[in-house]
Amino acid sequence: MRYNVMRLMCMFDLPVETDEEKRAYRIFRKDLISEGFIMIQYSVYVRTCPNRDYVKRLEKRIQKIVPQKGNVRLFTITDKQYADMKLLVGSRNDTEKSIGSERMVVL
Repeated sequence: MRYNVMRLMCMFDLPVETDEEKRAYRIFRKDLISEGFIMIQYSVYVRTCPNRDYVKRLEKRIQKIVPQKGNVRLFTITDKQYADMKLLVGSRNDTEKSIGSERMVVL
């Protein structure tokens, strides 16, 4: 079996005008983090996945936790494509640097 690391990115724009919407936002963000996602910038989270099958299973889990309102997008890229991402301003955050291309990091 060939090992092919993937990255699943989750980008979202959720309403936060009412208390209920704010609560849905907080729960969704917390659930993403519990699924192993890290924030690379505001409302953009990424997670390393060992293969496409894992990505498909994770997508199904994410579909179960999305709030009723707003906009949530998932897309998959290879680890190489992710590494080729260019930062025009700023730098990678500390969590992103520590994970790099590793599948799992124990903190």
